[in-house]
Amino acid sequence: MTLDALRGQIEAVTPVDEREAESIEKTLDRLTWAGDPFDEHAHAHHLTASAFVVSSRGIVLHLHKRLGIWVQPGGHVDSGETPEEACLRETAEETGLVARHFDPVTLFHVDVHPGPSDHTHYDLRYVVASEPLDPSPPEGESPEVYWFDFVAAAERAQGSLSPGLFRKLSESSHVRGVTN
Repeated sequence: MTLDALRGQIEAVTPVDEREAESIEKTLDRLTWAGDPFDEHAHAHHLTASAFVVSSRGIVLHLHKRLGIWVQPGGHVDSGETPEEACLRETAEETGLVARHFDPVTLFHVDVHPGPSDHTHYDLRYVVASEPLDPSPPEGESPEVYWFDFVAAAERAQGSLSPGLFRKLSESSHVRGVTN
């Protein structure tokens, strides 16, 4: 994926609130900086990728093992990997679930937030589908991984995952086709 293609994906996202509108603007600006925007070692401000995993059982959240907050699976984009690939890999690593992108791939949300070690994460959040299997996170990952309906997810999730975002997710044509 080229940075121009990624820029187009980001520009196509309809913000759910002012925070996301500001995050989109900041992320588009971050793409203009020199260097690899995904390289966590080259710069403290870097892009990450995460996944809203949906099925007929709802949406997956996990209790982040270091931060102690309920979030969607996600993390750093490895060298040579696209954000679309990274969110699927992170989903498998953190939940044990195999997920797939919808056609077309759906960049659904953008959020800029503090990361560990004084880093700033520009998170690209995709909607992906999984079979409605019980999560089975591998050893070393948080064992607290569950399916939630959208109302329960909105109540439990970390603050940047606003109730409006879960409402938008539950109303999405991609998601409705999977969760009905």
